[in-house]
Amino acid sequence: MMIPRELENVIVSKLHSRKAIIVLGPRQTGKTTLLSKIASKLGNQLVLNCDDPFTRNQLENSNTMELKGLIGRHKTIFIDEAQRVRNIGLTLKLLYDEFKEVQLLVSGSSALDLLSEISEPLTGRKWEYCLYPVSWKELTNYDGYLNALKQLERRLIFGMYPEVVNNVGSESELIKQIIGSYLYKDLLSYKGIRKPEILEKLLKVLALQIGSEVSYNEISNLLQIDKNTVSNYIDLLEKAFVIFRLHPFSRNLRNEISTNRKIYFYDTGIRNGIINNFNPFEYRNDVGALWENFLIAERIKFCHYHPVYTNFYFWRTHQGQEIDLIEERGGKLHGFEFKWKTKKKDKLPGLFVKTYDPITCQTVDSKNFHEFIELT
Repeated sequence: MMIPRELENVIVSKLHSRKAIIVLGPRQTGKTTLLSKIASKLGNQLVLNCDDPFTRNQLENSNTMELKGLIGRHKTIFIDEAQRVRNIGLTLKLLYDEFKEVQLLVSGSSALDLLSEISEPLTGRKWEYCLYPVSWKELTNYDGYLNALKQLERRLIFGMYPEVVNNVGSESELIKQIIGSYLYKDLLSYKGIRKPEILEKLLKVLALQIGSEVSYNEISNLLQIDKNTVSNYIDLLEKAFVIFRLHPFSRNLRNEISTNRKIYFYDTGIRNGIINNFNPFEYRNDVGALWENFLIAERIKFCHYHPVYTNFYFWRTHQGQEIDLIEERGGKLHGFEFKWKTKKKDKLPGLFVKTYDPITCQTVDSKNFHEFIELT
């Protein structure tokens, strides 16, 4: 089954606005499928797959006349896996400037090189989006809320990659394939990665620390590598859409945590695959951390697709008072604490409420999470 993606409507609304449309995101999330669908509806399309060496060569070394020969009379050009093309930013600028009737659709599986290459040449010439694994809203739109709810625990364990969602019973095998074939593909070919074995150890350390503050110094000591190497590798993992960081919210109080950060995975299935733990809920001791990771990742997806312009943080004091997620929207603060099962004694820190007077301060659990994900 093909689950309709929310990003499709966003992209369609931007067509023919005289800007290139760039879609980034992890491998295997459906970027090619999505852009191919949009291109086919536009008609008169040319698809250029940059995994093909011949196609890459045509785009890397072409002048205006050669590009005219390549494009012909096509009005829609879909360049797939654009990060494989050297100097792709200059090629895209040339296509944009010289072929004013052409709609450019561009996909890239990694932001490692692509963003730096296209940012300057395409300034003011592009719409840029990210396609994440399937979102909870997309799943409920397709399968219905009750059917989606029935598989909530499976989604926390196996994640939301399209192929994983569509193949019940084969999830762990598919996740292992994604990790082995795609997760490290961009990273290990990147010049900044010199020790692949360190990268794998680092990912395991991060996977075991979701929901906790991460100290680069501690990781450095644990893995016996330089702190700058830890920082560089984490930066690369974030640009490859494997992980994302939350920074601490700190403005007024001396005892607020202001240096450490939290690190989460864009997909909990990938996280569980890295530590090889697909155990059901009754045999897990990390349900709370998984729930927290899942909800924050889902919130990021929703805010990106709709869009809701939000800054994300966490809050914690040295005495241990904490709030899992702080959202800053329109200059106003909203605080959320995540509990798989809420207990009556669970209370949000009064110090935060008193100090910052947030608009929202609530606990999100398995009964009210749907409303949280779709807050605007």
